[in-house]
Amino acid sequence: MIGVAIIVVVLLVAIPVGVLMSGGIGAAIIGWVLRDDVDSRNQDSELLDLNG
Repeated sequence: MIGVAIIVVVLLVAIPVGVLMSGGIGAAIIGWVLRDDVDSRNQDSELLDLNG
């Protein structure tokens, strides 16, 4: 019976939390990489000063 409870906890708690956390970390990494790319491509633009 304890094995069933462990499987249920893993399926309902651990897997969804892991997916959400890895998705957030992936989005942060992609955003950081893309921002650096855009800043390097447009380094002489006056709009970068407005972007903060």
